[in-house]
Parts: sequence; C-alpha cells; structure tokens
Amino acid sequence: MSGTRSPSPKAPATEPDTEGRWPVWKLALLLYPAVATTVAINLYMGALMLRALGWMPLSPVAALLWSVPLGIPATWLAGRWLRHLLDEAAT
Repeated sequence: MSGTRSPSPKAPATEPDTEGRWPVWKLALLLYPAVATTVAINLYMGALMLRALGWMPLSPVAALLWSVPLGIPATWLAGRWLRHLLDEAAT
C-alpha cells in the first residue's frame, strides 16, 4: 500500500420526492374559503376599531365583498407557508 486512498464514490444527487407532493396552487384552492373568511373577519374588526378614530364602520356584507379579492394574495401566502411546513416535516 502506498498510503493513498482512492476517493470514495459520491452518492448521486437526488431530487426531492415530488411524487405525491401538493403544489402551492392546489393548497391555495383548498385554503381559499377559510383564508377569505379570515380576511373578512379581520377587515370587519379592524373597521370597528378604526371607528374610534372617526372612520366610518364597514358593514359585514362589505367586508365579505372586499375579502373576495383581498383573499387571493393572502391565500397564496398561506399556501406557500403550508408547502414550506410540509416540506420541512418530510425531511
């Protein structure tokens, strides 16, 4: 033996298991009703608190209507957060 060792073979780089992994858009579709409802509740309660500063109150129906478009970015963020948690739990 000459004292030199051959380098050990490197393990092939493996991709994360994407089979059975839910994409963010599917998670967002499932989360949208809950997130949009949460946005509506927060809008309504925030408007009630701003009433003390002289702002007009927001009706529950108006809060629901505003939550439809505002729920989309909130749902996307919630879906990304949940995807991160699922990926972290898988490792």
